[in-house]
Amino acid sequence: MISPFKSPIYVTRPVFPDLAAYTAQLNEIWESSQLTNNGMQHKRLEGELAEYLGTSHLKLFSNGTLALLLGLKALELKGEVITTPFTFPATVQCLDWNQLTPVFCDIDPVTLNIDADKIESLITEQTSAILAVHVFGNPCDVEKIQKIADKHNLRVIYDGAHAFGTKINGKPINQYGDMTMYSFHATKLFNTVEGGALAFKEAHLGQTLELLKNFGLQDAEHVVLPGLNAKMNELQAAMGREVLKIVETERAKRHELKKTYEAELHGIPGIRIVTSMEGPNSSYQYFVIEVDQDRYGRTRDDLFNQLAAYQVFPRKYFYPLCSDFPWYRRLESAQPENLPLAGKSVHQVLSMPFYGELGMEAVKKICGILRELQVEKKELLNYRK
Repeated sequence: MISPFKSPIYVTRPVFPDLAAYTAQLNEIWESSQLTNNGMQHKRLEGELAEYLGTSHLKLFSNGTLALLLGLKALELKGEVITTPFTFPATVQCLDWNQLTPVFCDIDPVTLNIDADKIESLITEQTSAILAVHVFGNPCDVEKIQKIADKHNLRVIYDGAHAFGTKINGKPINQYGDMTMYSFHATKLFNTVEGGALAFKEAHLGQTLELLKNFGLQDAEHVVLPGLNAKMNELQAAMGREVLKIVETERAKRHELKKTYEAELHGIPGIRIVTSMEGPNSSYQYFVIEVDQDRYGRTRDDLFNQLAAYQVFPRKYFYPLCSDFPWYRRLESAQPENLPLAGKSVHQVLSMPFYGELGMEAVKKICGILRELQVEKKELLNYRK
C-alpha cells in the first residue's frame, strides 16, 4: 500500500524567477516612477517575446481573456463563429462579449482539438470566423482549417493559451491563422502573474489594438473607439522578462518528467496519454491522461476522488463542456447528440501534476498510485465473481 504524500501535490505550481533578479527590475521601475502606460519594462518584454515567439506583430495585455476579447473586436466580426465546446470558459465568453454566436463543432478523439473535418458542414451565411483552440498545447490541424477558411472567406483565430513556444513543421504556431492569443497566467509555462498577448499578421491591427486596450484614447482629449483598460503594467512585465530567461530550463525539466510519466504509465490498462507531442511541437504546459472506465476499472471521477486521499490533486480539465452552459443549451450545435466525442472526453480527461520542481520520484509515486488503484479495482471485481 503506497502511503499518501506528506504535503499536497497540486496540478501545477508557478514558475518563479530569481528573487534578486526580479528585485533589480523593481528597483529600475521605482527609479522610473512609471508603473503602467507602456513603460520601459513593457516595451522590452514586448520586443523580447516577439523575438522568442517568432512574430513581427505582438501586443501585450493585462490577461489572455482581454487579449482575445479585444482581438475579436479588432477584426470586426459579426454573426456566428465556429468553435469547440472543449475549452476553458474564457474562449466562448469572449464571443459573448462581442455579441457573436458560437457554433459548436465536435472534437478529434486523439488530440481533443476541434475536428477540422466537421467544420465545413457548420458554415452558413452568418459565419464570419473559426475560433480554434490548441488544446493542452496539441496543435490543431492548421493547414486544413486554413483551406476551409480561404474557401469561405473566413477569419481564423487561435486560442494558444496552452501553446507558448510551440512550433508546427518548424514554424512558430502563431504564423498560422490571422491571430493567436497567448495567456501568461500564473499557472502557465511562461507567466507574468496575470497577462496575455496577441500575435497577429496584419500590421494595421496594431494601432487598433493599442486603442482598444487603453479606453479607445487617441490622446488625452479624443476617444475614437469603445475600448477597455487591458494594459499590462510594469510589475507584470518585469516578472515576465525574468521568467522568460528560465523558460527553456523549465521546459527541459518538464520534458524529463514527461518521459518518466510515459515510462511509468506504460502498460496500465485504460490510461491513454493525450499530450504525446515532443520537442518544439510541445509546449510542455500540461501532462494529460484519459481514463477508460471499462479497461481501467474506475471512472475518471472515481480516480480523481481516490487520488485526493493520497494528497494528489489533479484537475478535470476541461469540465464541464462550454456547450452545457445554461445560456447555450437552446443552440442546435450545443445539443449532446451533435457533440458525442466531446461529451465522452469531458468525462475521461485528467490533467496530472506537472511542473519542473515536482521531481522524478514524485512522478513515479503518482504513477504507482494509479497502478495500485487499477489493480485494487480488478481484485475487487474478481472477488465479486
